[in-house]
Amino acid sequence: MQLGMVGLGRMGGNLVRRLMTRGHECVVFDANAQAVDALADEGAHAAHSLQALVQQLSAPRAVWVMLPAGEVTETTLQALAELLSPGDILIDGGNTHYIDDVRRAQALQARGLRYLDVGTSGGVWGLERGYCLMIGGDATAFEHLQPLFRDLAPGRGQLEPTPGREGRVSTADQGFLYTGPAGSGHFVKMIHNGIEYGMMQAFAEGFDILKGAGQSFIPAERRYQLELADITELWRRGSVVSSWLLDLSAIALAQDPDLSGYSGHVEDSGEGRWTLLAAIEEAVPAEVLSAALYARFRSRQDHTFAEKTLSAMRKQFGGHQEPPRKPD
Repeated sequence: MQLGMVGLGRMGGNLVRRLMTRGHECVVFDANAQAVDALADEGAHAAHSLQALVQQLSAPRAVWVMLPAGEVTETTLQALAELLSPGDILIDGGNTHYIDDVRRAQALQARGLRYLDVGTSGGVWGLERGYCLMIGGDATAFEHLQPLFRDLAPGRGQLEPTPGREGRVSTADQGFLYTGPAGSGHFVKMIHNGIEYGMMQAFAEGFDILKGAGQSFIPAERRYQLELADITELWRRGSVVSSWLLDLSAIALAQDPDLSGYSGHVEDSGEGRWTLLAAIEEAVPAEVLSAALYARFRSRQDHTFAEKTLSAMRKQFGGHQEPPRKPD
């Protein structure tokens, strides 16, 4: 199939690479011309304007926007809407607030354009592992683009089917899922990221307690000098807390046991905040997720080993870099 990709950062560029290795044709654009030329060298078709990108696509055109949530995504979608024709498909694969998707889908539908919001998880590892895709919006657009989503997703892999799912008709076991009307894909991804905050915080606090067991004021008979790199490697094998986040923690600790390369300043993408707003609207208690978000706020004032662990995990799965350290 053919796809236009706007935004060639860590995620957008690797989405294109994964599709091309599976035989799909990609036309690419980014404000950074060097990023466009680099992917063209790998086999993509270069476009140095949105208009040039649209002109290279065949109807019904499909254009995926992979840009930071907010104004840059909004203005890019509006510009593309002016260039596309009825029946064409616009996709937002970034971390957009789902409420914006509902508004956009209605406005684009009035133009005859089909809109999909695609929550995309996989970070810098997605090129190799595949991307977990949570897809809301126009059902006909989803059906049309299923071959693309199937090739971006991890597939069934080595995971055994979940007992009790026999006979269920769903693409979930392939790593992509149509979740429903506009906004539902980003809503599911938003809650996914809120849960991620809580899981990361639990690991970070646990590692901090393990590290603290060796402090001098702990009674000598209960003072333990524990090797966190070995413990995380141990837990990866057969424990009930084994997970990809634990795998990434093990990598970080193996590379830097004291996490000395991290300050502990932890940013948030915005989705943790939106998750709590949804919880408030639904009157659903979310104590763990709210505490995890507040811990990130606090990390920008005072840093612990737990926060360094959070920074290390964010770098491992998403390539997120801490902001430059401010001079004392």
